[in-house]
Amino acid sequence: MLTKMSLPIPPKFLPPLNHPSIHHHQAPPPLAPPRAAISISIPETGLGRTGTIIDESTSSAFRDYQSLFVSQRSETVQPVVIKTIEGSIPVDFPSGTYYLAGPGLFTDDYGSTVHPLDGHGYLRAFHIDGNKRKATFTAKYVQTEAKEEEHDPVTDTWRFTHRGPFSVLKGGKRFGNTKVMKNVANTSVLKWAGRLLCLWEGGEPYEIEPESLDTVGRFDVDINDDDDDSSDRDFAGHDIWDTAADLLKPILQGVFKMPPKRFLSHYKVDGRRDRLLTVTCNAEDMLLPRSNFTFCEYDSEFKMIQTREFKIDDHKMIHDWAFTDNHYILFANRVKLDPIGSMAAMCGVSPMVSALSLNPSNESSPIYILPRFSEKSVGDRDWRVPVEVSSQLWLIHSGNAYETREDNGDLNIQIQASACSYRWFDFQKIFGYNWQSNKLDPSVMNLNRGDDKLLPHLVKVSMTLDPVGNCKSCDVEPLNGWNKPSDFPVVNSSWSGKKNKYMYSAPSSGTRGELPHFPFDMVVKFDLDSNLVRTWSTGARRFVGEPMFVPRNSNEEGVEEDDGYIVVVEYAVSVERCYLVILDAKKMGESDAVVSRLEVPRNLTFPMGFHGLWASD
Repeated sequence: MLTKMSLPIPPKFLPPLNHPSIHHHQAPPPLAPPRAAISISIPETGLGRTGTIIDESTSSAFRDYQSLFVSQRSETVQPVVIKTIEGSIPVDFPSGTYYLAGPGLFTDDYGSTVHPLDGHGYLRAFHIDGNKRKATFTAKYVQTEAKEEEHDPVTDTWRFTHRGPFSVLKGGKRFGNTKVMKNVANTSVLKWAGRLLCLWEGGEPYEIEPESLDTVGRFDVDINDDDDDSSDRDFAGHDIWDTAADLLKPILQGVFKMPPKRFLSHYKVDGRRDRLLTVTCNAEDMLLPRSNFTFCEYDSEFKMIQTREFKIDDHKMIHDWAFTDNHYILFANRVKLDPIGSMAAMCGVSPMVSALSLNPSNESSPIYILPRFSEKSVGDRDWRVPVEVSSQLWLIHSGNAYETREDNGDLNIQIQASACSYRWFDFQKIFGYNWQSNKLDPSVMNLNRGDDKLLPHLVKVSMTLDPVGNCKSCDVEPLNGWNKPSDFPVVNSSWSGKKNKYMYSAPSSGTRGELPHFPFDMVVKFDLDSNLVRTWSTGARRFVGEPMFVPRNSNEEGVEEDDGYIVVVEYAVSVERCYLVILDAKKMGESDAVVSRLEVPRNLTFPMGFHGLWASD
């Protein structure tokens, strides 16, 4: 049972009328509803508390959660100088830009509210001049086709017309609305061969001008190369599901305007070979009990070097993945078609994602070791046969993976990632969003004590395959024994795909009784060799997103893996501000870990972002 409580709405983040570098927005039409954060419900029992009395601290906690998802409609016209309010930019900090992708808009002017994953992409850029030790901030919406249709630049109002995979429109067309795949370009950002791209899980990337953040347009990454002889197809024959796919393609691509391939928002960079690695899935795989994965590798000029296609006879949902020197690693999250949910989704009365549900029928978790360059993954092992992990885990994000070869020929593979339980993960309730009530309930992300083990945690999966390819062992354990809910594992990108000593992540300290597990309020550094953990915590009513490692500006040889800085956005809901915090990676856990804190102007305070990128000049 939920007890509804009216909470004060956080002040709107509107620019001052005399600010020269902000794009000003007019008020909505008189009959339009007020702009506000997504409303929430406060559970009568939960979050470690019992009873029906809600004190001020509980009210404040729920208001804080809501404040992280307030729409920001303002954009910068020119870069805005941001001031340093603590410390200073280090003299050896490199010149470059920290890009952060994420949603910017959750509510339109006609009564519809969307899931955070369906919010229009709002790209943020912190440019740091290492020589002058100054920083500027730029933020603009990605001009996707959906954004151009839903935003009226004359009246400066928004009206959602695309359903999106996770939302149901209240003020727009529901029945017969085939605008399902709403490409909002809000998930991650990539810079390669001089091109800046904003990525989304279900469509083509959008190219962005790196300095102004103006949208160039859709970017063709050349993934539909059916006639390319370099494509290595690792399957044969035409079965009943291929026939079903042939029937579905004209419906999905013609009626629902879905792209033939679904471009995953997570990519990898093989620094040793100077290659970009990407993955796509077929659109029809969402409805069929089989999965097609196309791995593409590009050189430094964005020229495709090779593609490899793998067909797996099971229904999988992949968000992130990993790679090693010789393999692609897929932690296969299992799903199944929900017939009732599918009918409701097709009719527009439930989100499109309700057509799928998790498939926890197996007690183990399959991991596919896919060969990058040969027909066999290891020895004579058939890549179609996964390695089974005894624990049932739903992988969320991969931090790193690497392989080493023993003298006896055994192959050791280690995967570092964040994963949660099938019992907790729910497509329709991510971030606590309820599409039926348009409410955002943080109790979904903050379980009672004892159930918190179901939430995302950091894990280390270690497996050993003999020279023939037989699995000798496969174990999973908490990373460094760390048991706090955590996500966004990252490493120094120069160590991606090879043995790393350090990993960084965003966890929750658990010090807030009402929000013990999410949002995150710490940055943690793991020393994987010594099994040590060092942390930095934010202040009260402050939260963080994904941390990012920035190598120190140095011409010396033999630079250590942790020789650099951690940049992370701090969301200070108590003062309605966002800060870019620079931490010394070597001083994590010490009192002087913070070397600089830069303040974003209040009128540009933005909602929580997803994934970022550091691009050195």
